[in-house]
Amino acid sequence: MENEIVVRGANENNLQHLDVTIPKNKLVVMTGLSGSGKSSLAFDTIYAEGQRRYVESLSSYARQFLGQMDKPDVEFISGLSPAISIDQKTTSKNPRSTVGTVTEIHDYLRLLYARIGKPHCPVCGRPISSQTVDQIVDAIMSWPEGTRVMIMAPVVRQRKGEHVRILDRIRREGYTRVRVDGETLSVDEDEIRLDKKFRHTIEIVIDRVVVKPGQEGRISEAVELAMKEGEGLVNAWLRHQDYEKEQTFSTKLACPEHGASIEELEPRMFSFNSPFGACETCSGLGFTEKIVPETMIDMDKSILRGALKRIYATMEFSGFYKNIVQVIAEQEGVDLSVPFRELPEKFRQEILYGTGSRHIKYTYVSSSTGKTQKRDHPFEGLISNVERRYRETGSDFFKERMSKFMVTKQCPDCKGQRLKPEVLAVTVGGRNIAELSDMSVRQALDFVDHMELSEKDRMIGRQILKEIHERLHFLVNVGLDYLTLSRAAGTLSGGEAQRIRLATQIGSGLTGVLYILDEPSIGLHQKDNDKLLATLRHLTDLGNTLIVVEHDEDTMYAADHIIDIGPGAGIYGGRLVAQGTVEDICACEESVTGQYLSGRRKIAVPLARRPGNGKKIVIRGAAENNLKHIDVEIPLGKFVCVTGVSGSGKSSLINEILNKGASRVINRSQQEAGKFDEILGLENIDKVIDIDQSPIGRTPRSNPATYTGMFTHIRDLFASLPEAKMRGFEKGRFSFNVKGGRCEACSGDGIIKIEMHFLPDVYVPCEVCHGKRYNRETLEVKYKDKSIFDVLDMSVAEALDFFRNIPSVKRQLDTLNEVGLDYIKLGQPSTQLSGGEAQRVKLATELSKRSTGKTLYILDEPTTGLHFADVDKLLAVLDKLTDAGNTVVVIEHNLDVIKRADHIIDLGPDGGDRGGTVVATGTPEEIAACEASYTGQFLKKMLK
Repeated sequence: MENEIVVRGANENNLQHLDVTIPKNKLVVMTGLSGSGKSSLAFDTIYAEGQRRYVESLSSYARQFLGQMDKPDVEFISGLSPAISIDQKTTSKNPRSTVGTVTEIHDYLRLLYARIGKPHCPVCGRPISSQTVDQIVDAIMSWPEGTRVMIMAPVVRQRKGEHVRILDRIRREGYTRVRVDGETLSVDEDEIRLDKKFRHTIEIVIDRVVVKPGQEGRISEAVELAMKEGEGLVNAWLRHQDYEKEQTFSTKLACPEHGASIEELEPRMFSFNSPFGACETCSGLGFTEKIVPETMIDMDKSILRGALKRIYATMEFSGFYKNIVQVIAEQEGVDLSVPFRELPEKFRQEILYGTGSRHIKYTYVSSSTGKTQKRDHPFEGLISNVERRYRETGSDFFKERMSKFMVTKQCPDCKGQRLKPEVLAVTVGGRNIAELSDMSVRQALDFVDHMELSEKDRMIGRQILKEIHERLHFLVNVGLDYLTLSRAAGTLSGGEAQRIRLATQIGSGLTGVLYILDEPSIGLHQKDNDKLLATLRHLTDLGNTLIVVEHDEDTMYAADHIIDIGPGAGIYGGRLVAQGTVEDICACEESVTGQYLSGRRKIAVPLARRPGNGKKIVIRGAAENNLKHIDVEIPLGKFVCVTGVSGSGKSSLINEILNKGASRVINRSQQEAGKFDEILGLENIDKVIDIDQSPIGRTPRSNPATYTGMFTHIRDLFASLPEAKMRGFEKGRFSFNVKGGRCEACSGDGIIKIEMHFLPDVYVPCEVCHGKRYNRETLEVKYKDKSIFDVLDMSVAEALDFFRNIPSVKRQLDTLNEVGLDYIKLGQPSTQLSGGEAQRVKLATELSKRSTGKTLYILDEPTTGLHFADVDKLLAVLDKLTDAGNTVVVIEHNLDVIKRADHIIDLGPDGGDRGGTVVATGTPEEIAACEASYTGQFLKKMLK
């Protein structure tokens, strides 16, 4: 019992009172059809209970800060170790999160640059040294005569707290004024109270002077005192007429020629998430989001006839802004009845992007008081106003509404490097921190290992460099040497994100831990599988238990123990079919996994490849990310596979260039495409459809029935029933999203959430509708003795029989069944669907539409989360789309899919800077014959 995890009576989701015994300190693979219950057993039962028990051992105070796990529906579990889950949804989608920040390598780099970095002038590039008092005085005196100057000593800079003692000291030392968070206050008169939860900046106002001849002595005294109080730092606020500026001077670091100064180097200066280091234009994001005027403005209409109607619709006080546009037009003598595109360029710029420092004088009648009011201030501009509100709003509705008008552009100031110019001018080994972050992991490891440093710097940085080396080395070990440290975490595939966390866990060196992984092989080429398996084996060798939910054949053969859940999916699964070694699974007749592993069932190689329609799309000069200015031809009317090792450039070519480039032309999309010269042949297709693995909805209200449009036909059917007509019920009565037919006690959710403070939230069925989502009158309308709730509660297989005489509903049910989703319920919340299931719902939706035969379908690793049997069904669907004359382009590593392709484009030969070229193109047989292709070497075995 000590070396086993024993589970008895597991009923979570579709598990059917499952009993299983799992050996500890082994590599255990859980497999089975998609939806069979693997994740329910591994994550929702074993991990959830392990995590729950650990959290319950903590104090109630600590528990309120931790995410609580619901108690799984299981009778008994013993032998649990502390559990760590490494699933596909753990990496942040925050645009500020990068590979460097996730792995903590960036934290060590910040410390390295703060301790041994060499600052340079951001203007001329020369090494900079400290400024003297005379240089600071000369810089202030160089301002025009009459400039008002306030000389200040920063004593608290962006630190949390009330800072009562510091303020008392300032008062005792005789200073009369301080500037707190930008506001000048009197120390004697004002009682200054600061909120300890927020960061504050406190500066002592040393002196206020006006620049004129003879003031050098006074300014010099003020600067010396400020340097003493500010520990070498002096802040000067300067104002001349309407122009004002703040400047920081340092007695430590400054360029003698250009006066550019830099504070003492600190780790936070090298963080793009801190105001001390982040580029001020893009706030450290590296990009800005701008509105394309053409998307919000009807250029052919005049302003009087509604050219700006779409912008005004987003504004709370549209009448106010209409009035200002009218005033500017009158002041500049512009005729507003002229089409917008013919208006003077200066006028268009002012009303869209603002008048700068020029004030606009106007009067308007207040809607609240009815009084006439006068205003005199610069005008912000209509588009500038919308962009600012988009950045500042917390409303998801507004962001989603405006996102279709926004395009992402590289920041014009930092050029995507995220940091301030003076921070980017600090180097170690001749490179700044952004240049080092833009290197691949392999290049960064080589740079760190061979960095030329002085003896003093090497002594200071020895421990830091050791930590950086180890973390980079772990990333190489899990096959991620092609990633750059600046790569946004949100752009990583599920497999890459997991392997990054795996690398971190190896570094922790923990033993006696239960690790649970969800398909870590996703996005990994067969060439790199051995590296991953060696990493997993290393964790078990340390004395840990690994439970891996996986469909990969290599991983199964490497496992110590396999648990096969099934035999089917959904209500047809949830049972233990077989467990033991690969041989035990192969010998089990009931195991679908065993049938494929033993060769009794297999995905056959097609007898002939499709010839296509003779037309093609040609991409010329593809240069996004690591692509080496390549030309690629994609034959139309074929099933095309794009292959290559991880990081070879597949996603850059297909998702960033082909998908976005073609969508801009054909679908009028506003997305910015990757770098390329031209795309030819787009006139041969009429639609571009990208079927990815993003959820089909963000809330539980979205489900397969609503997404596919099937629910509309079902509601039409119920509304046409005699009982519904007699009661006067229309189609809207049968929607759980609108008032009328839904249960108002739970707003159509069927469940009510009860918040339990530091315990997990409890969801209870609504006491009024008992979880049925509709009110009593609506549920009394029945078709074949089934209410609308009963229909939503049916599986696809049950609904197929029920609606066999309703063609509009049956057609969509047929396609869901075709893609292997016969087990999901029509009303199953979208949040409960896996990425693979969501992708197949999208596929089914497209399949149910009438095909033109000229559509380009793009799929990125559609086999994610799919069992051999599910891959077989998926290929049948893709074949059907291609046979109708359409073109299907798939990015894929799965050899069963690759061997069925009509045409393969193999990129590589390796990842990162060693990839980005076309290694081979042609049929699977032609790729297999290419010795330079890693894909071909593995494909050769499959084609035999």
